Amino acid sequence: MIADSYVDLEEQYGAHNYQPLDVVLERGEGVWVWDVHGRRYLDCLAGYSAVSQGHCHPRIVEACTEQAHRLTLTSRAFRNDQLPFLYQRLNELTGMEMALLMNSGVEAVETALKAARKWGYTKKGIPADQAEVIVCADNFHGRTITAISCSTVAQYREGFGPFTPGFRVVPFGDARALAEAITPNTCAFLLEPIQGEAGVVVPPAGYLADAARICRDRGVLFVADEIQSGLGRTGKLFACMHEDVTPDVLVLGKALSGGFYPVSAVLASREILGVFTPGDHGSTFGGNPLACAIARAALDVIVEEKLVDRSACLGSYFLSRLQSIPSAVVREVRGRGLWIGIELTRDARPFCEALKDHGILCKEAHERTIRLSPPLVITGDEIDWALARIEDALTRPE
Repeated sequence: MIADSYVDLEEQYGAHNYQPLDVVLERGEGVWVWDVHGRRYLDCLAGYSAVSQGHCHPRIVEACTEQAHRLTLTSRAFRNDQLPFLYQRLNELTGMEMALLMNSGVEAVETALKAARKWGYTKKGIPADQAEVIVCADNFHGRTITAISCSTVAQYREGFGPFTPGFRVVPFGDARALAEAITPNTCAFLLEPIQGEAGVVVPPAGYLADAARICRDRGVLFVADEIQSGLGRTGKLFACMHEDVTPDVLVLGKALSGGFYPVSAVLASREILGVFTPGDHGSTFGGNPLACAIARAALDVIVEEKLVDRSACLGSYFLSRLQSIPSAVVREVRGRGLWIGIELTRDARPFCEALKDHGILCKEAHERTIRLSPPLVITGDEIDWALARIEDALTRPE
């Protein structure tokens, strides 16, 4: 089949909830992917950070295959021999006392919100059904009804009301606004330490530390959504570490899966996650043995291959080189680690399409930002290869 045939089938039978670039991929290895015609592309999206370890990493393939031959699903009605070791590994990496496993990132966000609300009622003494959660403008925590209820992006909300109540919105990066928004009924402050879907927006220096201190002083849970930013993407194991902040609740996903199988997690203290009792929350697939075996291997790859250090070093190089490109269409280049946003003075989609023709796959964010998040296994030579093509796309006369 030619690519157009795949596209036609997808457009005919699939709901149109995405606008993908018209490249039909069939194979991947490391930072590279190949389409159905054998053309090679450098993947600079990495599944929105889910493929941080690179496509089809051999060690994760082995763990996946071995476990798939043994046992894939038990449900949480029974115990399995993989979940306890993933719990232990997550504790070793984060220092958090307890974890709760889910599947998709937005399920983990929902879990964190439920935990924060119940903590607010049972530990803080908030009156029933009055708990409030503060969020940041331009956030992205997923697309379920509750997640879009706290979004400020009109498209995410239009046609999907009525919305879940109990959210207050403050500007991202404004600690004073956070302090002023807190009330006796505030149970949590939920934020992305770096906003991804908004265009890789990095907060002002000191903001995370100030926000964490305000939350601590006012008895509010600091909930860090590190689904995209976590596990090495920004040059630290977690983005909060750039300001030595330890959140009360840590939400993980994406790279926890190694790009193989949906797995997400919420981590916190016993006081917080201990509010759940049997029947309060659950998931048939959450914590299944296949997901746990994959996640353990995915975490081991990040640690043992020193992908966090690689992200910090190569990310700094990539960012500085991009910032030096003399282009009239570039407004700002920003980022941390191997997570970079190129904000333009015009729509970014045509530039993403042009980069595809140059052999680089990336995606626009908030219309005018090109988002770059290659697998953390990328090399310096591969970055140089990409830089030449990105500069050509950004400086080519119209």
